[in-house]
Amino acid sequence: MGRIAAHYPREIFFRLRQTLFDTTMNKLITLLTLALATALPTTTPAAPGALSVKAVNPLAIARPGQTIELSAKDIAPLEAKALNLIHVKDASGKEVLCQAVDTDFDALRKPDVLIFQADFAPNEAKTFTVSVGAKQVFAKEQFRAHGRFVRERFDDFAWENDRIAHRTYGQGLETWAGEPLTSSTIDIWSKRVPQMVINDWYLTDNYHADTGTGADFYAAGLSRGCGGNGLWADGKLWVSRNFVNSRVLANGPIRVCFELVYDAFDVNGAKVSEVKRITLDAGSNLDHFQSFYQPPAGAGPLISAVGLKKVAGEERTFNAELGWMGVWEKVEKNQGMQGLAIVVPPASLAGGAQDKLNNLLLVKATPGNTVSYWAGFTWEKAGQFADFAAWRKYLDEFAQGLASPIQVSVAAQ
Repeated sequence: MGRIAAHYPREIFFRLRQTLFDTTMNKLITLLTLALATALPTTTPAAPGALSVKAVNPLAIARPGQTIELSAKDIAPLEAKALNLIHVKDASGKEVLCQAVDTDFDALRKPDVLIFQADFAPNEAKTFTVSVGAKQVFAKEQFRAHGRFVRERFDDFAWENDRIAHRTYGQGLETWAGEPLTSSTIDIWSKRVPQMVINDWYLTDNYHADTGTGADFYAAGLSRGCGGNGLWADGKLWVSRNFVNSRVLANGPIRVCFELVYDAFDVNGAKVSEVKRITLDAGSNLDHFQSFYQPPAGAGPLISAVGLKKVAGEERTFNAELGWMGVWEKVEKNQGMQGLAIVVPPASLAGGAQDKLNNLLLVKATPGNTVSYWAGFTWEKAGQFADFAAWRKYLDEFAQGLASPIQVSVAAQ
C-alpha cells in the first residue's frame, strides 16, 4: 500500500481502496445468492401428477352411459401438451375410454374438451383419476360412434353410434338422373347391432336388404323424417334445400360431431341461411341438433319447426311439461315397430303444429338465432325397447337428465 500512496494523491488512494472493497463484496453476495438458490426448495408449485374427478348423479333414477365433459381449463393444472395425452381411470384403477374433442372448430383444430362415459345408479357418486400419459390410439373395435361424408353416394352424410344410424342428403342428390331428391330431411337407418355398419353398407350397396345387421327401411322423402327442421312463419313450414358443405369436428370413439352448411332459403319472403351441428354420443338413442341461423338484419324472433314424418296408424304422445313428443309406428316392409321422438328444453317450447307430411314441435330460437333440440329413434328388432311404454319411459328420463345433468368437480390429488 505504501507504493500506491507514493504515486497517487490521498483522495485517489481511498477511492481505489473503496472500489476494490465494493467489487469483492458484490462477488461474495452473488456467490451466496447462487448457493442459497441451489440449496433452498423452489417456491413455484410443481404440476400435480393427477387430478381427481368427482361425478354425481343428482336424480333418483339409474342413468347408464352418461357422458362426462372436462374442459381444457379443468385439466390445465396437469400441463399436458395436448388433450389426447390425457388418461382416465376409475376408482378401481381400470382405464376408462376417453376422447379429446374440438368443439369450436378453431384454425388449429385443437381439442378443447375431454369426454368419457360412466353408468350411474340412482343418486350415485363416482370418482375418477385423470393423468398424463402416452398419446391415445384407438382400436377399431373401440369405436361406438362414427360419421362421414359419402361423396360416392351423391353427397350423403351418414353417421351412427352403437344404437342408431342416420343419413341426410347433400347437393349431389338434387341432380342425380336416377332418383333426384331435394330435401333436408333426416333419414333413419335401422341397425340392429352395436358395431359400426355404415361403411359396410355403402361398400356392399345392398342396404335395403337385412342380412343380419339391419337395413334402410325408412323413406323420409320430402318429410322432416326423424327430427329434420325448418322455420315456421305465416302459419306454415319453410325448409332449406340439401346441404352444400360439411365438416367433421369429432369422429369417435365416443362422440361423432359434424356441421352441415345450407344455402340461404326463403322464409316468407326473407332469405335465411343455416349451419346445423349434429352431435351423437355412444349409448344414446337421441342426437343433439343445433341450428345456427342468419336472418336478414331487422328480422323478428325466429320459430323453428322440428318434425317427425306422419305414418298411418301411429301412436303419438306429447308431454309439454318435459318437452317431448314421441310416436310408435310400423316400420315399412313389415319390419316390426319403431319409436321416434323429439325432445326440447321446455322453456323454448312454443307449441305444436301439423302439416300434410309432419307432426311438428315449435321451438323458440335464442336472441342469437340458435335452436337446440334432440331427436332420434329406436327399432324393435334392435332389442332396446320392447314397446311404446318403454320408449316413453326412456324419453321421460332423458328429459329429466337434460334438466339435471351429472354434477362434475375437479381437484388436485
